[in-house]
Amino acid sequence: MKIAILPGDGIGPEIVGEALRVLDVLRREGLPVDTGAAPIGGAGYEAAGQPLPDATLALARDADAVLLGAVGGPRYDALPRALRPEQGILGIRKALGLFANLRPALLYPELAAASTLKPEVVAGLDVMIVRELTGDIYFGQPRGRRKNADGDDEGFDTMLYSAGEIRRIARVGFETARRRTRKLCSVDKANVLDTSMLWREVVSAVANDYPDVALTHMYVDNAAMQLVRNPKQFDVIVTGNLFGDILSDEASMLAGSIGMLPSASLDARNKGLYEPIHGSAPDIAGEDKANPLATILSLAMMFRYTFARADIADRIEKAVRAVLAKGLRTRDIAAAGETAIGTRAMGEAVAAALR
Repeated sequence: MKIAILPGDGIGPEIVGEALRVLDVLRREGLPVDTGAAPIGGAGYEAAGQPLPDATLALARDADAVLLGAVGGPRYDALPRALRPEQGILGIRKALGLFANLRPALLYPELAAASTLKPEVVAGLDVMIVRELTGDIYFGQPRGRRKNADGDDEGFDTMLYSAGEIRRIARVGFETARRRTRKLCSVDKANVLDTSMLWREVVSAVANDYPDVALTHMYVDNAAMQLVRNPKQFDVIVTGNLFGDILSDEASMLAGSIGMLPSASLDARNKGLYEPIHGSAPDIAGEDKANPLATILSLAMMFRYTFARADIADRIEKAVRAVLAKGLRTRDIAAAGETAIGTRAMGEAVAAALR
């Protein structure tokens, strides 16, 4: 099992370090794992003058899976767009053909009080958001800055999807729903956007191949409202890149903290890049305050989806549950009056539970 390790910026090296602590437990048990590390994002720019160095991409191409921390920070805000840390993530997703982003929003019973919603609204929450990752307004052309007829500055981006791109992610959504409760909600803005009109047409056509899955459609503004009004009505949501980016971050707060949510970005053969959905949090970098659980749970997703080792994924997830059941909390998930532990202590606790 060849895993490329890309710690990135900010808290990235800290949280990835704790995931590697968990991985080392499995390695000591005899699991055949080979890892190699490389810089990405701001660290890539500092090492090689670009957010996705050639050597980093080569390592990722050669690996079976990639574990990523986080990228970005205010020190890079003045860089041109092409050199910004975020371009490292966008570039590696595109280069590896990682078109399907799976973002589970699962509320652990022990963290019901950490959610910003009432416990009775979120108790039992288990939603999977399937986000298309290589198209949409983030990649559509033309884009840029220009002067309009009045001489005023304006910016423009193009929301663009082909039927083939929509069909491909729709099938991932249907297959995911088929493995769960056979309910799929497709989210778009078909009452306004031509791109979404095509999206709805294609998803509806693909539904004919999945008569056992109940398909519904919802406008994105309504979906955003429903996620905080009645989130348990959803099981699997499939949507485009922009809408998925926003809705998955909203869903993360239902689960208590953005620090609890892992993600998987997969190609057509289940090669994947695994990362927590939170950012680099430069304000707490190096202070032993970050929550490593989303990164550790991303490692579990790696074993489930890329390596087809559900047994190992289950063990890691059970170890996280055991730690939470003991009352251990980092500061982002600690309720009033609870004592918070640091990044390293949380990682060691999960490793101990796994052992």
